[in-house]
Amino acid sequence: MSTIPDREGRKLLRVEAKNAQSPIERKPEWIRTTAKAGKEYEDMRSLSIGRGLHTVCAEAGCPNIYECWEDREATFLIGGAFCTRRCDFCDIATGKPTEYDKDEPARVSDSVKELGLKYATITGVARDDLPDGAAWLYAETCRLIHEKCPETGVELLVDDMKAHDSALEEVFSSRPEVFGHNLETVPRIFKKIRPAFRYERSLEVINAANEAGLITKSNLILGMGETRAEIEDAMFDLAESGCHLLTLTQYLRPSPLHHPIDRWVHPEEFIALSETAKEMGFLGVMAGPMVRSSYRAGKLWGEAMVALGREIPEGLSHLANAGTTRQEAASLLMNHPHLRGGHSIPVANAGDNAAAAGTPATAGAVAAGTTAGAGCCGTSGSNRCGC
Repeated sequence: MSTIPDREGRKLLRVEAKNAQSPIERKPEWIRTTAKAGKEYEDMRSLSIGRGLHTVCAEAGCPNIYECWEDREATFLIGGAFCTRRCDFCDIATGKPTEYDKDEPARVSDSVKELGLKYATITGVARDDLPDGAAWLYAETCRLIHEKCPETGVELLVDDMKAHDSALEEVFSSRPEVFGHNLETVPRIFKKIRPAFRYERSLEVINAANEAGLITKSNLILGMGETRAEIEDAMFDLAESGCHLLTLTQYLRPSPLHHPIDRWVHPEEFIALSETAKEMGFLGVMAGPMVRSSYRAGKLWGEAMVALGREIPEGLSHLANAGTTRQEAASLLMNHPHLRGGHSIPVANAGDNAAAAGTPATAGAVAAGTTAGAGCCGTSGSNRCGC
């Protein structure tokens, strides 16, 4: 489900008009996922439909939903339908927010309890219209989940809140298992991609969370025009700023109005970058074309706790060895060995080279973002949440 407003009745932004001149790119074979609906997934699906519960996973059509739900992990978007900022990769509507629902934390925490989640990621729209940037909304949601579901891990994936100390301290005080803030891209193209954010400010926010004693996490989206060296430099900046966990993802274009794709990053490049990140000191890395920032979030937290030598609370011990990682690049190549020895594809040649990169997707595969292209920002193929 896209949150982009209907194009009818509004004038396109200049950047949208320019983006629309580039047609939607043809995807290579490795941009796919296979639907494997297990018992836990079916139970989660029945509960969410039967009780009218809403997750970003389902509403954004995330292709990874089968795997995450099988391990009782899900993502929720709070703060309303409109974001006060516009990023050129994101599928969330930009506009003036019309509501501020103080009952939302209670409803989300009730949903987490009813679904029996082991790990919940809470992300949201930027709310620059609010004095605290929606800090209380995030913190209260986390507090209520911990109160009602003591055996559920909570990850807060927030914007920079303009690095206001009081707002960040409110969020930190709720003590989420993980504090996430996504850097997303490299300095050279940062202003073009995320005009309302600042590269250095994002690093400051991550550093502040680290100094507050929280496990920190960030994401970098590949394929928006950055170079391999720039990616590695951004990874280094994150590591130096106290970032513990890192996800590396392929940009999938939500619509013709969004930033064109520069290249399709091959799984082997994701593996190489993952190894480099671990050498830099990241405690956990999840990298792959269909990985999104909240993909297997509980598992990553468990890895960080073990690496730090911290005791995992008994009620959350299951997260230390949670589930599969089918979308991680190494797993992808293991399951599809014919992809080995390939290379990343510049979009100018993607249409010609896609067939040479491997055999066409089978009928059993689910095309990721066939029309609209994970992050929350994060989880769906359309970059709608976790971003």
